[in-house]
Amino acid sequence: MSNTFQVDLRGIVDLLSHHLYASPRVYVRELLQNAVDAITAVRAGEAGAGGRISIESSTTTGDGSLRIADDGIGLTEEQVHELLATIGRSSKRDELGFARHEFLGQFGIGLLSCFLVADEIRVHTRRAGAAPVLWTGYADGRYDVRPGPEREPGTSVTLIPRRGSEMFLLGTTVAQLATLYGSLLPVDVTVDGTTVTVGEVPWAAGRRAAISYAERTLGFTPFDVVELDVPEAGLTGAAFVLPTPVNPATRGGHRVYLKRMLLAEAVEGLLPEWAFFARCVVDSTELRPTASREALYDDSLLAATREAIADQLRGWLVRLASTDPRRLAEFLRIHHLGVKALALHDDEMLRLVEQWWPMETNTGQMTLAEFRTRHGLIRYAATTDEFRQLAAVAAAQDVGLINGGYTYDAEIIERLPELDRTLRVERLEPTDLATRFDAVDAAAELRLRPFLSAAQRRLDRLGCEVVVRTFEPASLPALYLVSRAAHFHEEFTATREKADELWGGVLDALADSDPPDRPQLVLNHRNPLVRRITAIGEEELTALAVEALYGQALLLGYHPIRPADSALLNTSFLGLLGRAVPGEAP
Repeated sequence: MSNTFQVDLRGIVDLLSHHLYASPRVYVRELLQNAVDAITAVRAGEAGAGGRISIESSTTTGDGSLRIADDGIGLTEEQVHELLATIGRSSKRDELGFARHEFLGQFGIGLLSCFLVADEIRVHTRRAGAAPVLWTGYADGRYDVRPGPEREPGTSVTLIPRRGSEMFLLGTTVAQLATLYGSLLPVDVTVDGTTVTVGEVPWAAGRRAAISYAERTLGFTPFDVVELDVPEAGLTGAAFVLPTPVNPATRGGHRVYLKRMLLAEAVEGLLPEWAFFARCVVDSTELRPTASREALYDDSLLAATREAIADQLRGWLVRLASTDPRRLAEFLRIHHLGVKALALHDDEMLRLVEQWWPMETNTGQMTLAEFRTRHGLIRYAATTDEFRQLAAVAAAQDVGLINGGYTYDAEIIERLPELDRTLRVERLEPTDLATRFDAVDAAAELRLRPFLSAAQRRLDRLGCEVVVRTFEPASLPALYLVSRAAHFHEEFTATREKADELWGGVLDALADSDPPDRPQLVLNHRNPLVRRITAIGEEELTALAVEALYGQALLLGYHPIRPADSALLNTSFLGLLGRAVPGEAP
């Protein structure tokens, strides 16, 4: 035995208002949509027929109701029973149920949205050659159909407001919403006698008109305007480049029209993530909306459209590089993160970054192309802290070094050999610099042995090896060098000490049986102060001086300070201060 589903209309309205539509304001869009589709249908049979939509708000009607009339195709009594009383049934589908291309509404729920603001809907309609019909629907699920008064072919819809929703039918509100959703429609739309349509899309009227539109509608003067055209999606429009930096993690929304009816003001997914520097306004005839008509259906066509727009933005950047380098540099100062993100997987953008984006080096700001010309081998420090530790010393050894610690920089540098396989890229290991330092002569090394033994005994508890070398600059007394492996080992050990028994066992299983080389405190024998310290001869004062040099090397190299290091800094400072101040405590 089969049965028919029973539909609670109040429940359906509640579902729409709280889960499908974002706001009751969409009822104006749905009414406009139905009217435009009715006009489209009548024009299909008679070129030039129809083209007027008139809205009278409650301010004009005087009885609290809203009325919208069109000179479209209208409905017969049979169609009224079939379409207006069946949720999900739409006249805009073919016999197989597929959405017909030329119409806006596809889902058969548009009129139902009016129950978000109305308790009663009256539809007075007439199709050419048929008798006029008056359909009245109520929010409790009832409806009745009877013959209507005579009228010209077309349809008028009257909404009787529900309590608490009267504001949505007022003239100012209706005019604002009709302008928002329908200002670009190719029909004449009036609200209380005032035309709200402009007759053309703003991006088709030239660059000046597009900029004026962005200022008026989007609230900013764009850095530039990129014309968009994707024939496959029937899409035209403009991408407005933002004039100020934005957070790359912010997913900017775009203003999307479908057949010149506004879909939504903040549609996501139209651009790839790297293009966060642009806001788009587009109109499409082929992209599919979701049932709520507030987002785009994420299908293969949208993916292809997204890629096509990305290609056009990429082409704009390339043209800017060849025709206006100064303008490109200005753009990069504002939106370099987006371009660098694209360069991670796009060779053309990688070349652009290499030629035009200045990076921080130990010899000043310069592009990767300039650095390559000057130094050949591209050496970089992977973090800003590493760069700070090594920059001055590397420069003194005539070693060029790039700071790869900023977002995407290290990854971009590592990708460069994909453009030119002859290019060598090398991450500078801190301990690599030690191989460039000169050893002291044999006689000096013999004299330094007692000092090195005393210094090593003092720093053994900190896991640090003391060595003496000669290097530039002579003004730098000491340098703390730690390899990546040693740094990882330190972090691993610290984590192990804080872990509970379970995770401690896991970390023990992962531990490397061969500990890495210890960090080195490299004392510079060219520095006058270091030479004086090595000649002190008094073990306690020597130890305090070495501890002070160790602490200074940590601070100058931006190394993390452990509790043991902090305690050593304190005791060495107080110890040296006690030696320096004469007399005894009172």
